[in-house]
Amino acid sequence: MKSKGKKFPILFLIFGLILVGIISTVSIKNYVRMNSGKKVIHQGILFKENEGEKIFFKKPSASPNKTSIKIYKSKRVMELYGDGNLIGRFKIGLGRVPQGKKEAEGDKKTPEGDYYICYINSQTKYTYFLGISYPNVEDAQNALDKNIINRTQYERIKYAIKNKKQPPWNTPLGGAIGIHGGGSKYNWTYGCVALSNEDMNILKKYAHLETSVKIYK
Repeated sequence: MKSKGKKFPILFLIFGLILVGIISTVSIKNYVRMNSGKKVIHQGILFKENEGEKIFFKKPSASPNKTSIKIYKSKRVMELYGDGNLIGRFKIGLGRVPQGKKEAEGDKKTPEGDYYICYINSQTKYTYFLGISYPNVEDAQNALDKNIINRTQYERIKYAIKNKKQPPWNTPLGGAIGIHGGGSKYNWTYGCVALSNEDMNILKKYAHLETSVKIYK
């Protein structure tokens, strides 16, 4: 009878160790699954940071001769290139209607396509403003086909783009779309691309008139 009494604590101990092992294994698996994309906070935004998509800025050793900007709307990310090399990636806010490309004044959408910086305003409440060449020829052709603008307006836009100037911003297509500060936490603009003020102060040092701006879905 005494030997049986001694066996029960040992059995309970073995059972407990097995149970702890099972719980630990499940917890580790859940942690790995939930953290497959590292979660980070940048400018107050929680998002998954996947490999090759880290938010960063690395100041180049020398000022680039040529810079360009790429914007990915679906990722809410902007990339800054200097002489073909990626030197920065920033979080952005978009228009209040983030899906779809801008086609008309007041639709609150951000354009999609190939543009360039055509206007700069340093006297703005949003830190700095880099106006882009929306509408471009493709935007104008689409609007002409839909009878949104007339032939004269189309030709004025086409002429401005051909000469790397600011296209008309007073047609039914709208205008005054650009990149500015004010915060990237939400899609809050009327079609512009918004950065944090800190990131805008970085970008303005590298973006100039005629800097290429490509905006993707």
